[in-house]
Amino acid sequence: MARVFLSYAREDVETARKLAVVLEDAGQTVWWDRHLHGGANFSSEIDRELKDAQVVMVLWSPSSIASAWVQDEAAEGRDSGRLVPATLDSVKPPLGFRQLQCIDLSPWSKDGRTESVDDLLLAISKVAGDAAPGKAEESAPAPVPIAICVLPFVNLSDDSEQEYFSDGITEDVITDLSKISALEVVARNSAFTFKGKVVDAKEVARTMDVTHVLEGSVRKAGNRIRISAQLVAGDTGRHLWAERYDRDLTDIFAIQDEISHAIAKALELKLLPEEKKAIEHRGTSNAEAYRFYLMARQQWIGGTFGDLKRDEAIARICQQAVQLDPNYAEAWALMAIAQAELRFWHGRDVNALPAAEHALAIRADLPEALCVKARYLEEQGEQDQANELIDTAVRRAPDSWEVNREAARMLFREGRVAESIPYFERASALVSSDYYNPAMLMTCYESTGNLEARKGAAKLAFERAERALSAEPTNGSAIANGAYALAVLGEGDRAREWIERGLLLDPENLAMRYNMACTLTVALQDDDAALDVIQRYFETVNTASQIKHTEADPDFARLRDKPRFQEMLAATKARLGIAAAAG
Repeated sequence: MARVFLSYAREDVETARKLAVVLEDAGQTVWWDRHLHGGANFSSEIDRELKDAQVVMVLWSPSSIASAWVQDEAAEGRDSGRLVPATLDSVKPPLGFRQLQCIDLSPWSKDGRTESVDDLLLAISKVAGDAAPGKAEESAPAPVPIAICVLPFVNLSDDSEQEYFSDGITEDVITDLSKISALEVVARNSAFTFKGKVVDAKEVARTMDVTHVLEGSVRKAGNRIRISAQLVAGDTGRHLWAERYDRDLTDIFAIQDEISHAIAKALELKLLPEEKKAIEHRGTSNAEAYRFYLMARQQWIGGTFGDLKRDEAIARICQQAVQLDPNYAEAWALMAIAQAELRFWHGRDVNALPAAEHALAIRADLPEALCVKARYLEEQGEQDQANELIDTAVRRAPDSWEVNREAARMLFREGRVAESIPYFERASALVSSDYYNPAMLMTCYESTGNLEARKGAAKLAFERAERALSAEPTNGSAIANGAYALAVLGEGDRAREWIERGLLLDPENLAMRYNMACTLTVALQDDDAALDVIQRYFETVNTASQIKHTEADPDFARLRDKPRFQEMLAATKARLGIAAAAG
């Protein structure tokens, strides 16, 4: 039995190795997954060592924050009072772990030791319950972290179409409060599960495990806006602060700043100078451009994934926003994302790179724009540069759906399927309407032999695809992903019915055809039908990265030796000018 169980992300293996050496030199026994012996049952051995260790030490980094495995191991340590958290590069721990003091392990000294080793050993000793020399230590109760759930602001406008505006205000308040390091904030995806429901603040606090709840409403009429907000104590339901703002629409940014500062004051939180500056950054001072941006963002977040009309509308609305404010980097970035979807998902002759470059010229570190540029660099064969941009984006925005999705897809296309899983998992958790990433997880789990997790991903993908189809019955992408999930869950006949329906409703949807071919060959083992379905994809696909994805996809393992598949692939490469790999 090891004294210390070391939890880390695979990308941080070198740091984990150095740290294990440092701790062992200091007399600690350390278990990390490099101790797994050949033929070991991976999950059971890890569970046993995690249970038996006196101390669970977690290395927080952008990669480990995105890993469901690391978060589960850290939660086990936290809930049992055995957690010693450490941070690499001063990264902020994920929600639920910020109440514990983290030990910063950077930098490492020239002799290969972290300068924080004494702090680390002391923390291990305290958690393990070692007696202090001379006298017993008095244990003080851990401080209760201040945490808040921002409920979706209610739209009180006469026009129900203004819902995008109240939702946008809510999201920006969540984003602003998340910039306060002393405050834990429930993510947008979780908070919006209460949208449209009559809820009690005390019940919300218990459900979300927070100390405070923020409620609000928005009424917009012409150029006038009224925003009401109230901060409620989660234990008593008592209002700690409330305010109503009746202003011109042009004052919307000032209102948001005032709300954030008022909440910080009510909670007796001191804003650091950089936090105050971050909160007051809006990207634009043009209220009308902001309104268009919120409209486009609502389409992006709340619309139907894989819907051509949605992506066209987002690009068109963002064009309106940047015409009003050419320096609105976020609007340029969202336009680039939508245009990239039109090119890479829908096969449209659209170039997203100019919009991405425009965004980066204004804000050089804008993560979503970096992701779009990375896709084009990958398309041009500049894989190392593309990976560097994705790494930067992940560091800048570890909780961004777009960033995690693109990081996962790039690793997948490189054949690094196991490494892509934490990013697909994180993306799946961030947006509740996302059926694409759970469907990708079905493939990843199948490839890595985790069949139980594959079944769970299938259930999630089907639930979300079915929900998307209730709003948009002709959405071919949702039909395809739902069919895949049905087949994995053992409902083969029903999956075939969905495939037949999708081909009738949306025959030119290339992403749909691709995913249906995966379903037919992997889950239904009908290779001939898979080849029939994917033929149109090969005839129409227009980017090298899509072919790279196809060649890396383990779902096509059964088809790769088929002469017909090889002929279609070779013809597509010749049409796109892609050189054949050396034999």
